[in-house]
Amino acid sequence: MSFPGCCQTNIGGFYVTDYLKQLLSLKYPHHMARFTWEKVEDLKMEHCYIAPNYALEARLFQKGGKEAEDKTRCWQLPWVPPPIEEPPSEEEIARKAAIRERQGQRLREMAEAKRSSRINELENQLHGLEFLLQQLGQIQEEEIPFFLSETGYTSKQEIESTLTKVIQSLRKAKGEPKPEQAENEEKTESSMSEKYPLVNVPDNMLTPEQLKENKRQIFLKTTTEGRQLAKQKRFEEELERERKTQLDEERRLENPQLYLEEMHSKYKELREKVEQRKKLETNGGDTNGSSVSGGVGRGERLNAAQRERMRLLTTAAFDRGHGEDTFGARDEDWQLYKLMGKDNVDDENGADEDEAELACACSRLQEIDPTFVPKPEPTPSQPATAEAPVVRALTKEDFQIVLGIERFLCREILFHPNLVGIDQAGLDEMTRVSIRRLPSKAEALENRLTSSIFMTGGCSLFPGINELLEAGVRMLQPCGSPIKVVRALDPVLDAWRGASIYAAN
Repeated sequence: MSFPGCCQTNIGGFYVTDYLKQLLSLKYPHHMARFTWEKVEDLKMEHCYIAPNYALEARLFQKGGKEAEDKTRCWQLPWVPPPIEEPPSEEEIARKAAIRERQGQRLREMAEAKRSSRINELENQLHGLEFLLQQLGQIQEEEIPFFLSETGYTSKQEIESTLTKVIQSLRKAKGEPKPEQAENEEKTESSMSEKYPLVNVPDNMLTPEQLKENKRQIFLKTTTEGRQLAKQKRFEEELERERKTQLDEERRLENPQLYLEEMHSKYKELREKVEQRKKLETNGGDTNGSSVSGGVGRGERLNAAQRERMRLLTTAAFDRGHGEDTFGARDEDWQLYKLMGKDNVDDENGADEDEAELACACSRLQEIDPTFVPKPEPTPSQPATAEAPVVRALTKEDFQIVLGIERFLCREILFHPNLVGIDQAGLDEMTRVSIRRLPSKAEALENRLTSSIFMTGGCSLFPGINELLEAGVRMLQPCGSPIKVVRALDPVLDAWRGASIYAAN
């Protein structure tokens, strides 16, 4: 038979512990494995309390200050400080410098040995070709094909061409300056004069047929000279590149570490320069989402050449009004086209040179630095983004679990179950409901019950629950009603003791 004033709630210590576990997991998601059920239960019993006024207590922690700091508790997780890197001593610096010097010396010795081996190989090949030419000069004409069939060459001209190339390679390997070309130029001029005899003859001394032949020889001579000049220019550019490459290698061998740092710095500068140029070309940096690849971009993002072109176009458009389109009728109008085209050519040439230099620096770094990874080119759909932020080292504060508002928020569900989505009455309201279920004429019984409200169970050990329950019941009872809340001596084991007595009887 049940007492008519009984009332039950589904909120208890389990829900309080589960709510605290959820709050801590949301606040510290990187330490969720630390929040075991047993540990959260210990934190609840050691640090949590019942706030006399939930709204004022929450506002206190929201403002912060000394009082909120005094009510905050901290749980320090195990943390091992990282080893402190001490700056290298002078002896260590000297030792590393000596190691780098030995490595540089070893590289220089290897390069010198390779160079000597190459020189010896070319000299042996040169001597062999000279001996082969000497043998060719001593044998008869009809025996030359049979003799060449055993050497691998097809003609004497091929041997002479190979000999010339070997001599040039040998001079490059020895680092000798390029020979004077006066004799070659004299031979070329004499051969030109023999091949084109009518070029230097005055026109009044030539017949009509010779005039036609003269024009043809002038054209052939000009073309031949142009080809020779282009070939000579390419040869000089190749020699200049080889000289720069040799000087660059010598700088690397002298100080490999410094050279590597300089190459990385150069690559970074060129990369930023090329990216900035491409960003300007594609209207980069536009935050309104209207960027179109290949657009000119806003006026404030134009470079000096583009701004000058815009000014010239605007002047040409507005200074020729009166409803007549006369642009191009005067010579200065065509000068405007030249200026515009010149700016475009300069910009394109500068971009090509920067990209070529960037490609050379990238390939050079890939040769000398195995750890180097080139940055991928940004696509129009995926523009270049800022570099990822450097992750800082973890400190002792990163392994601290701070309990602030969670200390009283988790236990507030005993009086406000709606905080966890449960539509039930709190402890104070449930007490008043239980009293209301008594008979209407049992005022003396009601006073007896309100003057001896007995609490037992683990949740009754929360600090401040007696005062808050008494204040809640007093707000629901008539003014002047006797109200007193009493807690059991052993709330945790009272239920077990009562069950054992009941079983013994």
